[in-house]
Amino acid sequence: MASPSDLAAWTAGLVTSSGEETERAAAAFARLLPPDTVLALAGDLGVGKTTFVRGLVRGLGVTGDITSPSFALLNVHQGDRQVFHVDAYRLTRPEGFDELLIWEFARSPWNVLVEWPERVAGRLPRGHWTMKASLLTEGGHRFTLVRPD
Repeated sequence: MASPSDLAAWTAGLVTSSGEETERAAAAFARLLPPDTVLALAGDLGVGKTTFVRGLVRGLGVTGDITSPSFALLNVHQGDRQVFHVDAYRLTRPEGFDELLIWEFARSPWNVLVEWPERVAGRLPRGHWTMKASLLTEGGHRFTLVRPD
């Protein structure tokens, strides 16, 4: 595995072989994610998006349970930064993202992590980062960072 503390490794596509390795890599990525940035997590069901988020949120200093907001739609955590974890899968329309009122409650430094971003793509701010997750046929997961131009 390339060094997860190197931004170039993420843009080239970093491979992990277990959930634990994904969480450790994501915790290292937390130091690379600028404050006040939205990170969209794209990928099919079961590719490790929530596992990635769990490691990332721990890397941002959050302790305690970190679970998927599948039914609540939004979990808010406080660590070194305020972290909003959105699962947009159940949003029936893009405007539902606005109704979560994130921008009314966000206080710098913050990060917004959005699973299933294609459901709310038109509502994400310009300049957001995207982490594409995929399963590899030989096993493991690939995480590829796409940053705005």
